[in-house]
Amino acid sequence: MSGHEDVRQFTVAPDDDDIRLDRWFKRHMPEASFTIVSKWARTGQLRVDGSRAKPGDRIRAGQVLRVPPLEAERVSPMAEKRERRPLTEDQIEFARSLVIHKDAHAIVINKPPGLATQGGTGQKAHVDGLLDALKFDRDERPKLVHRLDKDTSGVLLLARTARAAAHFSKAFSGRTARKIYWAIVMGVPEIPDGRIDLPLAKQPGTGGEKMHVDQEGGQRAASRYRRIDRAANRAAWLELQPLTGRTHQLRVHMEAIGHPIVGDGKYGGKDSFLTGGISRKLHLHARRLKIEKPDGGVLNVIAEPPEHFAASLTNLGFDPVEGDLPLEEELDDPGFKARLAKNKSRDIRRAKRDEHAARRGAARKSTGRGAPPAKPSGKKGGRPGGRSGGGTRRK
Repeated sequence: MSGHEDVRQFTVAPDDDDIRLDRWFKRHMPEASFTIVSKWARTGQLRVDGSRAKPGDRIRAGQVLRVPPLEAERVSPMAEKRERRPLTEDQIEFARSLVIHKDAHAIVINKPPGLATQGGTGQKAHVDGLLDALKFDRDERPKLVHRLDKDTSGVLLLARTARAAAHFSKAFSGRTARKIYWAIVMGVPEIPDGRIDLPLAKQPGTGGEKMHVDQEGGQRAASRYRRIDRAANRAAWLELQPLTGRTHQLRVHMEAIGHPIVGDGKYGGKDSFLTGGISRKLHLHARRLKIEKPDGGVLNVIAEPPEHFAASLTNLGFDPVEGDLPLEEELDDPGFKARLAKNKSRDIRRAKRDEHAARRGAARKSTGRGAPPAKPSGKKGGRPGGRSGGGTRRK
């Protein structure tokens, strides 16, 4: 840290490479609330390498953060509190009805779809605005340490202390937390247990509101999926695990391999909706979180899906009891890697077989020869064309 007594400067450490700026504050300065950080950004006081920065910007190791004095924000201890209107009894009751776990370190809520995690343009209702209701016996509000998209439901972890916030933030950014999602997708991925490695970047012309696959300039993004069940060829129920933490990662990856999440009109367009009474809401639910506690214990919590998701499971003939697949196998397990290699080899062999079949067919056509006649023994003759691979597009 350097600089004069008012303005502080911090150099981003290697362990903080590629995390969001607001997450850096939660990890290293949890006493600086999101409201304060947003104000610094809005007024130009928060800088990265001399340039103005936003809370959602990602930072790189070696960059220098310019941070104004926090003391200036504490001239009036009640200033921040005055910015928040007191919650009504209905709001308090609603917020507490979402709680599915509470201990000394954490509160976990089952976030409903349609409720934003934090405020923003046009967002009047959000989890951050309800945190006063979740103080319970504490003076301090719980702190957000990760996010869910507005239309994504499920497990959302809140830290009850600054120490817990730093611990949980490190677990999320270090990828030691296990996040399990349920999704219903259009069609059925041929490979039942696969990994998607496709780099992502902000899509130009969308104001940063959408992401897209960018092989040249995108940031590394990896996701794993496992097929839980299928409804013929109409839809599939998948378990999804983000191995990195890019914005909208699971949604973009599933659309990129040709199986958009049901109800995801933002990325799947009109091809992401099912008929037959299936809700048009997004079918993406944060089902489970497994993460170490600051005291060394393990928090392992499950959130029930929202009404529209549960109804779709029933409508499609899926049994919710079958949804929680075992977590014993680690993501870097040799068996998992061997299976990925086997699937990739199979795809390569299939592609070569199809290519050879196409060449044989083209050769016969150019010479005027058709397929060879059936042999007297009754054995089937060769087919002029190969079998379609139909495999999931993966990197």
